[in-house]
Amino acid sequence: MENLCGIDEAGRGPLAGDLVMAGCILHQNIDGLNDSKKISAKKRDILYELIILNSDFHVFKAKPQEIDKEGIAQCLKRGLIEIMDSLKCERYLFDGNTTFGVGGLETMIKADGKISEVSAASIIAKVTHDRDILEEAKKYPEYQFEKHKGYGTKLHVEMIKKYGYCKIHRRSYKLKALAATLF
Repeated sequence: MENLCGIDEAGRGPLAGDLVMAGCILHQNIDGLNDSKKISAKKRDILYELIILNSDFHVFKAKPQEIDKEGIAQCLKRGLIEIMDSLKCERYLFDGNTTFGVGGLETMIKADGKISEVSAASIIAKVTHDRDILEEAKKYPEYQFEKHKGYGTKLHVEMIKKYGYCKIHRRSYKLKALAATLF
């Protein structure tokens, strides 16, 4: 069996919270793996535990302040390099269509729904991202992060208009709806 490290991310697009990337090398097949967005939260949690027990994995996080300072592309590049340095294997496959200038990396659009190792990485990244944002929701209950996970929903935009930005918001992410909001 070829040694493959699947890599995926969660939290590239939200207005708040960390970018989370995961790399995963599975030790055995796990039934039910798929793109994390196509699996219920309950099933993701069950699969997450199975993946953690049956793989080598590495998680990279970039804080909102890092994303604002460096840009999302540079954070993704740093994450890819860190994962590849941490998990040694023959092949690395990243979900998407760009390597962000990182050598020795293959890409595949929708790999998170086609390749088990990328599906597993997708699940690790998504569960980690969602658990982290739920912890932040306890610190900042007025933003209702538990409902939108930091994404730019109508509710989230309204909460930013009402309360302004908090520590976990990405201030470099601009929305027309927030153009008049003070930082």
